[in-house]
Amino acid sequence: MHLPVGKLSADHMAELLANLPQAPGVVVGPGIGHDVAVLDLGHDDLLLAKTDPITFATDEIGYYAVAVNGNDIATSGGEPHWFLVTLLLPESSSTRALVDDIFTQIRAACASLGVSLVGGHTEVTYGLDRPLVVGQMLGSVRRDRLVRPDGLQPGDAILLTKGFPVEGVSLIARECRNELIARGYKAAYLDHCATFLHDPGLMVLPEARAIGAVVRPHAMHDPTEGGLATGLWEMAQAANVGLRIAAERLPVLPEAETLCGELGLDPLGLIASGSLLVGVAAADAEEAIAACQAAGIPCSRIGEATPPDEGVVLVRDGLAEPMPRFDQDEVTRLFATQSADGD
Repeated sequence: MHLPVGKLSADHMAELLANLPQAPGVVVGPGIGHDVAVLDLGHDDLLLAKTDPITFATDEIGYYAVAVNGNDIATSGGEPHWFLVTLLLPESSSTRALVDDIFTQIRAACASLGVSLVGGHTEVTYGLDRPLVVGQMLGSVRRDRLVRPDGLQPGDAILLTKGFPVEGVSLIARECRNELIARGYKAAYLDHCATFLHDPGLMVLPEARAIGAVVRPHAMHDPTEGGLATGLWEMAQAANVGLRIAAERLPVLPEAETLCGELGLDPLGLIASGSLLVGVAAADAEEAIAACQAAGIPCSRIGEATPPDEGVVLVRDGLAEPMPRFDQDEVTRLFATQSADGD
């Protein structure tokens, strides 16, 4: 049986990673909900390493690559320093202008984070229908400031920055523009949604810095493919806790409700880079929220961590139900349907 498009399921990944041998210097290795590898080289700071591809977007993929890899470094409480990129280009449509534009995006995004582009690989590749970018970000964190993915504890408050799904709104507006205009949406409205890529933007390093400056987060996680719901499941699995999330507290972007309603998508399962999930001691929640707000970043308390036997639940009108699972991102499902309809 062929696997569906999108990330491998969490259960499949858990099987692949079970009993994987790790060298003594691996502080945090691969695992469900583990955003970044943490390596001990015997120095005062720990080395952080992350790699992530850009496979959905075709527009501004250089910016995407830097942003999503930098986000994962931020979840450890660290700072990104060095970026490497592999750029694979389709043989039938690549031009010098295309390559120059992608590298301009990469340089600008690196500059915004204070990151150096230090290496990589570029080639025109057989069999591709669009450019693919695979980024790798390296960074560091002080030993005493490392935020581990398994640090979440029952009773902790769960916070979410910005609204969601920032990336999903921008991606749909950019990649489905012609279809949405044909359905009657105004170009100005879609332009507005497309700007979410930069405002509020995909990068979460500012809020990670703001929160880390005033409290000690127990865990941070970057919800990406599979949306906020998948990010919450991953966060819970990484720490072996349950989560109780209040549906009425979830800051769904109005534009997401509009576009998802139009296309038959669930915002909870739509790719959600641009928001940061944070677990802090309940007593620290208000201070963390205030720190974000002082930096001009919205932040909401959406629930709390619970004992693992209580599961991951979404509470609507006082009734708890299992948090939905999205082994396939909603935007993947959308693009797959569009592709099938075009055959």
